[in-house]
Amino acid sequence: MNRPPTAPNANRRAELLRPEDLASLGGLEIRTRAVVEGFFMGLHRSPHRGFSAEFAELRGYRPGDDLRHIDWRMYARSDRFYVKQFEEETNLRAHLLLDVSASMGWSSRPPILPTKLWYGSTLAAALASILLRQGDRAGLAVFDDRIRGWLSSRGGRRQWVEFVRKLDGLEASGSTDASTAIREVALRLHRRGLVVLISDLLIDPEETIRALRYLAHRKHQVMVFHLLDPGERDLTGSGDARFRDPETGEELLVDVTEVREDYRDAVELALNEWRRALRPAGVDYVLVDTAAPLATVLRAFLSKRERLG
Repeated sequence: MNRPPTAPNANRRAELLRPEDLASLGGLEIRTRAVVEGFFMGLHRSPHRGFSAEFAELRGYRPGDDLRHIDWRMYARSDRFYVKQFEEETNLRAHLLLDVSASMGWSSRPPILPTKLWYGSTLAAALASILLRQGDRAGLAVFDDRIRGWLSSRGGRRQWVEFVRKLDGLEASGSTDASTAIREVALRLHRRGLVVLISDLLIDPEETIRALRYLAHRKHQVMVFHLLDPGERDLTGSGDARFRDPETGEELLVDVTEVREDYRDAVELALNEWRRALRPAGVDYVLVDTAAPLATVLRAFLSKRERLG
């Protein structure tokens, strides 16, 4: 008897799939739902307790209460059992900044490996879904050399629909000026919150670092996801190759074998410079391999969300 074909990695959770397998699940909304539901399923199965909560008050112990929530200091003082009650913290306002410049439309292995923009859009949608499910507010800014799309930070089911509408079908084009977009976002945000930049950072580092520090100076929590295609970290192949800048159109003919080691050193130097410049300013910097599953990136975000309380 013939059996129906099995989808690739059908028994694995979506957030653990490689991007090329995740892409086969369908459109942005479908794959994002699968990623986020799998992510929360993984949290529930692990010792991880989920998002942080805020202490509210004490009440008397009742049979069946979780013993981990007993206030032992109160017991020592009163010889009676009291249980800590908590209420979820739902006041976080987050804004996601997604780079849609021409360089984000590149992949080192088309059509097998999706582009950086595909990865960034999926990541932004997943982060928004997580925030909204937890009762937080989420907003979006899409930019190249200026802001091309804006979604004010709100909560609720309707906001998720607007996120999908803004993110679905984006195309990479134009040059990049993240510093201008970041400063404009800073001026639009009237309350402190979390700002997440999703970009390949093929931009002026000095101006961008200054703009990110400006956000941190205004008391925003700032997080940067640096998207890096594996083909950008190491040059493969041999012989002459022509490299073209997708934003300026400039081309360069080089012998790959001769420049491979110098290129790798230059990339590592640039990555270290981003880390050294951002972390002392209180900006969380996360390097993201666009060939890797989303699970690692989502865990990094969850850790940040928990620290914000």
